[in-house]
Amino acid sequence: MKDRKDYVKKIVESDMRIDERGLLDFREMKVETGVVSSAEGSARVTIGKTQVLVGIKMSVGKPFPDTPAEGVMMVGVEFSPIASPDFEPGPPSPEATEVARVVDRGIRESKCIDLEKLCITENEEVWMISIDIHVLNHDGNLMDASSLGAIAALLNTQIPKCENGKAVFGEYSGKLPIRDKPIEVTINKISNKFLIDPCLEEEEAVDARLTFALNEKDDICAMQKGGKGHFTVDEIKRALEIATEKSKQIRSLIS
Repeated sequence: MKDRKDYVKKIVESDMRIDERGLLDFREMKVETGVVSSAEGSARVTIGKTQVLVGIKMSVGKPFPDTPAEGVMMVGVEFSPIASPDFEPGPPSPEATEVARVVDRGIRESKCIDLEKLCITENEEVWMISIDIHVLNHDGNLMDASSLGAIAALLNTQIPKCENGKAVFGEYSGKLPIRDKPIEVTINKISNKFLIDPCLEEEEAVDARLTFALNEKDDICAMQKGGKGHFTVDEIKRALEIATEKSKQIRSLIS
């Protein structure tokens, strides 16, 4: 395994990649929406061989005490054993929890959803949004794929009708109130080189990564650093420039 990581590093240090892409090129990317008929919204995102499925379910519940007039949003990620031999059944792994938190933070901090419009009766009833992300196949870059799938599914979501405090599934009152479309782009560092959208083999050789969540105005909504390596201030600035440029490319897929 170490020999393979060293090989990947040497390839990247020579400005090449094992699949012959440029360092800042995405693999083929595809977004499909409305793929789960039993969900209020859904999307399937494919990036190379990586594939995630996102379903949105809505229900009526009580608001949080500190936000009595706002709807509630929750994000969950499941790493199914069928997606990778490294995934095991059971409670969410630290890696799955990290993906869920990063996706949640990008949506929440961008004010993507107008949660106030999801209030039914203040202090009593609000719409609750569950974003369930299922990894179908893992070949790297789950953070960006999961975030893109979540946004695509939210844009596809319809709000059920509400009668006597319960959702009437199959009957809808309108679309989910979306105010922004945040896009997450992860910049990976191997030695002193930056690359995006690593396949799994490249990802295992990454020294450090920075995930940026950017709104439609190119403002940073959230950041997450991973890996044992570091970024200098100048490297962070360069990484942000790359992420900003690439976010426009990704956003075009869901515009």
